[in-house]
Amino acid sequence: MTESITQFPLSLLELSMVVAAAALVTARWLPPAVRRPTALTAATGVVLAGAALAVTGPRWQMVPVIAAAVLALPFALAPALRRRAGSPSRRAPWWLALPGSALCLALIATGPAAAWAVPVPVFPEPSGRYAVGTTVAQWTDRSRPEAATADPDDRRTIVAQLWYPARESTAEPERAQYLGRTQAEARTVAGALADYAGLPAFVLDGLPDARSHAVPDAPAAERGGRFPVVLFSPGLGGVRTQNTAWAEEIASHGYVVAALDHPYDSAAVVLADGRTLRTKVAATGDADTDERRAAGWTATRAADLRFALTRLTGLDRGDTPGPLTGRIDTGRAAATGHSLGGAAALLAARQDERFTAVIDIDGAPHDPAPGPYPQPVLALTQAIGPDTDPDYIPRLTRTLNSSTATSYRLTVPGTAHLTFTDAPLYLPPLPALTGSPPRPQGPRTTAAATLTFLDATLREAPGDPAPALSAHGDLTVHGRRTP
Repeated sequence: MTESITQFPLSLLELSMVVAAAALVTARWLPPAVRRPTALTAATGVVLAGAALAVTGPRWQMVPVIAAAVLALPFALAPALRRRAGSPSRRAPWWLALPGSALCLALIATGPAAAWAVPVPVFPEPSGRYAVGTTVAQWTDRSRPEAATADPDDRRTIVAQLWYPARESTAEPERAQYLGRTQAEARTVAGALADYAGLPAFVLDGLPDARSHAVPDAPAAERGGRFPVVLFSPGLGGVRTQNTAWAEEIASHGYVVAALDHPYDSAAVVLADGRTLRTKVAATGDADTDERRAAGWTATRAADLRFALTRLTGLDRGDTPGPLTGRIDTGRAAATGHSLGGAAALLAARQDERFTAVIDIDGAPHDPAPGPYPQPVLALTQAIGPDTDPDYIPRLTRTLNSSTATSYRLTVPGTAHLTFTDAPLYLPPLPALTGSPPRPQGPRTTAAATLTFLDATLREAPGDPAPALSAHGDLTVHGRRTP
């Protein structure tokens, strides 16, 4: 995964508004010879940029900038217009203008600061030898009732997004919309994610403007044979696209990644018929009750993962036409997930030996009947501190020790729970929220450790993966088997 050049947080139009508004405010304090032309030029820039933003729809970060410009406009423009008309030029006294100017400049500075803190995400460019394609599928398990509804005829339906090695395009292709197949779907999902996090919907309104590097429905790569498959379950309330940077990096190295939306658990799942299924999961605050609920949600997700693996086998056979017919090797499959999705991946693997390996990304196990695992497991965990659940590592350790294969726990310094997702690319860089690494570092580290483990387990790369894993943090090896 290569780091893209950091995108400036403001568009050219937004930057024009910021510069014009700042010039409008500071014109009052310039020498008389340049005061009037500066005020007129800045006012013209504010009006033009404001009109253009009104047409395109301003981001919320620009609201304080526009407010400052509106406040400053009459005070800056009136003296200049009076002078042009030959009337005496009267300005506000300095003791009134000074705090007013300071207030306006503070509002103007708030805009770029907010745009930097909550930007439109820029995805790191995948570093593998393959271009990346993506496609979305909807699958219904006719054998399984939907437990979240009272309709006896309702059957469990999941939405999966696949990222895969694709053929290189000769022209500049259209990149995939982030968070959904369409911008309307992306806006629905962004609003649901904000609501689930307890944030106003406008805070994440930049997410639907983002594009990833994958090309929708691109032809599969001509070389590479059949690709191993990596199934992914997101965190509680998370959505299939929450680890897009990770998924694209993995796919660029020759894997098919299939990430799932879990209806009534994911923040919002938009179905092909246009219905939107919102989450019904919520904590009660009672530890025993919440653990029982978590175990139930984990079991449902594990069943979704097992069902998805079956459908991917059918996709490889050509049961459903698509770019990946004959290209998916479900005999080499890893169950992966973040947070509750990691718990689901562990449970799915224990229940289904079709999974060759497991990757648990900072997820505590929720298995009411734990047993041995025949698969190797990689557990990535956030930095452990005084606020970490004291039961987390002991429970995870018992799970890793129950594997009959060599398993690994990698604790990455400076990370928080959301470091392993796309969140650092668009949330404020607060250590308690997204960890202390630079914005692209979380997805990069997660992908690098994942690839090391996948190459060792699904491709049987020679050598011990432990040295490469330990380069990313503190590594503990469980159940190492000697030849």
